[in-house]
Amino acid sequence: MKCSDTATKARGRPREFDPDKALASALRVFWQHGYEGASMAELTEAMGITKPSLYACFGNKEALFKKALDLYEQEKLSYVKAALEAPTAKGVAKRLLNGALDTHCGSTDPQGCLGVISMVACTSEAPSLREHVIARRVSSEMAIVERLERAKADGDLPESVDPKALAQCLTTVLQGLAVKTQAGASREDLQNVVDTFLALWPGR
Repeated sequence: MKCSDTATKARGRPREFDPDKALASALRVFWQHGYEGASMAELTEAMGITKPSLYACFGNKEALFKKALDLYEQEKLSYVKAALEAPTAKGVAKRLLNGALDTHCGSTDPQGCLGVISMVACTSEAPSLREHVIARRVSSEMAIVERLERAKADGDLPESVDPKALAQCLTTVLQGLAVKTQAGASREDLQNVVDTFLALWPGR
């Protein structure tokens, strides 16, 4: 699909642009600055389009951010699906934690987790967007709960373990890794956190 930047030329045919590439550029801006920290000027400059064309192709800033979140989940969180398919509950946790480290601590993308950054930062400007981000987070956590419930039913987790509480503990560590990455923690220190948490994991 192509979109036209009707404001780039006063005369002649409007310049077409690739919305997928423009969205990828917007994602990087949101990831680096968060929703509220990303100005329209920064977004349009990174995307290489004008503000009217951004509205025409993507809707308003909130709609653009939701599309960026979709792209983030598709491309940067693709490890989550594979993690949930691990043969053991501990394998699920290991894949999720190490996948998060690879994403948050990469050398080519901004540091931290877009969802966590936005959930913390979206306050007065976009409370409804914060609720949207939280709803996505809850959906992801429920998928982990369901996987751990199956693990308990299969005898992979002790009877004394509450799958929901364990899933909440895991997601808290995942979110904590994102926050610490954003604060400049080293990959080595974060890996030590992951290894320590896995050593405390109940069951196999």
